[in-house]
Amino acid sequence: MTLLSLRAGRIAVDLAPQAGGTIARFSVDDSDLLRPMPPEAIASGLGSQASCYPLVPFSNRIANGRLTVDGREYVLPANSPGQRHPIHGEGWSRRWDVARDDARSAELIDRYEATGGWPFRYQARQTFRLEPDGLFVTMAIDNLEDHAVPAGLGLHPFFMKDDDTELAFQAGSVWLGDEEVLPTKRIAVPADWNYATLRKVAAGLDNCFDGWDGRASIVWPRRRLRLELQASTPFRHTVVYTPGNRPYFCVEPVSHANGQVGKSVLAAGATLSGDIAFHLSTL
Repeated sequence: MTLLSLRAGRIAVDLAPQAGGTIARFSVDDSDLLRPMPPEAIASGLGSQASCYPLVPFSNRIANGRLTVDGREYVLPANSPGQRHPIHGEGWSRRWDVARDDARSAELIDRYEATGGWPFRYQARQTFRLEPDGLFVTMAIDNLEDHAVPAGLGLHPFFMKDDDTELAFQAGSVWLGDEEVLPTKRIAVPADWNYATLRKVAAGLDNCFDGWDGRASIVWPRRRLRLELQASTPFRHTVVYTPGNRPYFCVEPVSHANGQVGKSVLAAGATLSGDIAFHLSTL
């Protein structure tokens, strides 16, 4: 499977259009900042194993696959092994077309004709631009239906975690989850989950934060690198996942809270779009 290779100064980004329109590698001086996608996953199109994959047309889980639109209930099938609930939309599991590409940029498009589990047609776009100081991504989704439908956007990056990696972000509240990671209750951010100032990444989170200001800082002290994540509107929620048994963690800019895509409605023919930047600097 062919990769698109973008290069700018010390930074290298490889894209895998046919494996979910994903980022397969993101590195600085050959040091991976995101988990590298295994070659076998690239070959087989397993977008869920990527460095970063798109969340289109929804983020996280839809409980029991039940989605109500204009009084009609749709039941979506499970779409990921080991998951009882449909998760993270359609984009990561589909082939994306390359609309254009050059040494520093690429545009990927996925026109979805309601042939999978999601019942509504849409067109999704991702534009990647690599500069010497970082990666800049624009995401968009067009509603191809003649009526309003739910629609959301997000990115799911897997940041490499060293023993001393630090994280900072601010949010107004957080959703608690049950044993299946379905949201149950929104509360003020407790002290143990408060990353308002830089602190080491601690295990135990798989939660959606509301009222996010669209900014997060990640520092790798031993690598002497800092990444500033900046997301525009509509990305005012972030899902933070910090597993204790993995060499990575996730800070996911998303346009809607977990389980709330049914409340994020896009008018007929309308577009939802936003920008996400990964700014890099040295310590």
